Amino acid sequence: MKYIMSNKAARNMLYKQFVANNAIDPKLYDKYVVKRGLRNADGTGVMTGLTNICNVHGYVINEGEKSPIQGKLFYRGYNIQDLVNNAVKENRFAYEEIVYLLLMGSLPNREELKAFFDLIDDSRALPNNFFEDMILKAPSKNIMNKMGRALLTLYSYDENPENRSPEYEMATAISIISKLPNIMTLAYQVKRRFYDGESMIMHPLIKGHSTAEMILSAIRPDRQFTDEEAKLLDIMLVLHAEHGGGNNSTFTCRVLTSSGTDPYAAYSAAIGSLKGPKHGGANIKVIEMFECVKENVKNWSNEGEVADFLRKILNKEAFDHSGLIYGMGHAVYTLSDPRAVILKANAKKLADGTEYEDEFKLLESIERLTPQLFAEKKGDVKAMCANVDMYSGLVYRMLGIPSEMFTPLFAVSRMAGWCAHRFEELVTGKRIIRPAYKAVMRERNYVPIDER
Repeated sequence: MKYIMSNKAARNMLYKQFVANNAIDPKLYDKYVVKRGLRNADGTGVMTGLTNICNVHGYVINEGEKSPIQGKLFYRGYNIQDLVNNAVKENRFAYEEIVYLLLMGSLPNREELKAFFDLIDDSRALPNNFFEDMILKAPSKNIMNKMGRALLTLYSYDENPENRSPEYEMATAISIISKLPNIMTLAYQVKRRFYDGESMIMHPLIKGHSTAEMILSAIRPDRQFTDEEAKLLDIMLVLHAEHGGGNNSTFTCRVLTSSGTDPYAAYSAAIGSLKGPKHGGANIKVIEMFECVKENVKNWSNEGEVADFLRKILNKEAFDHSGLIYGMGHAVYTLSDPRAVILKANAKKLADGTEYEDEFKLLESIERLTPQLFAEKKGDVKAMCANVDMYSGLVYRMLGIPSEMFTPLFAVSRMAGWCAHRFEELVTGKRIIRPAYKAVMRERNYVPIDER
């Protein structure tokens, strides 16, 4: 009687095949000068396109060598520091203005901004029965996955989803930017009910709310929040709205757009990319790592004790055994991440004199010690700064926002940048993005199944 493989044996066989057949000798990448991750040998990105939307400036090339500088971030030519500082100075919400800037290419006057604000406000409601059919009846533990699925489903509610005219693309983008915060907060409430055993509190939309106000109103049981809290969340949305064409999720959006696919598919794919822990999902990793540090370091003010535990993380002996200190380092920024600089200042202001003050100081210690410990381990001095994720989680927590919403909030904000890049790809790209892969397998003769 022939041996019948058990399910367990079959799974073990498939696992071994998975590993064996997908491994490529790392030396071959050097042999064929393959730039893994579209990265040059010095860590800089391979130039794959041009953009008028954003400039992420973190180093200069001086006589062939990368020299670190203080980081700068520009939206349509405007320094992010100026955009944020002037909104704070004028005591007003800025995210809707930033969305206008990214989509239209220029800053609006008061009349234009008011009309655009009202358009977003009027477009937040979901189609009839959408919540019941697409969110309530199919709850998800992961809000990002639910947001991606919801975007794909909106295609079915669009009367002309394959219309690629500029007018229709713009209308679709504004509709999605408006609806996504609503989808996120509803998905969060359903997740609480089905998976956390909590009450599901559904609030109707309030006309006239900014995006930041709408989010805080939707997630708080009593709908109460201060103007200071809403303005801080607004700054968070501004800082996450755009970050150049080379980041993974934006490039994903442009790749799909270059194929000619619909906006719902392109934006949903970008959400899927942002979810990854090496990208937007890193803000969750920072919080998880921070909790691990808090639990294992008895005296947070003792930098020697903090450093000892960070060494364990770097040596893959603690936390997730990846050897990474999340929240530190960036693909472009070297001496500083301007977003982290702004967030750190706001986090300090909010934490001073509260129960969060010691946590803020511990984060400062991690930021200060990590470059030294990295140099100690690697034997070289590499410019390394805190990135936007280092302090964003603490700010969200101080605003009472649950951790499962950190990355979804990133997606809600970044949708503006994705839309702007889709527009640019549609107008100027004109060619499907198709990089090359060098095949390194050997040719084999076919063997009949009974002879294998």
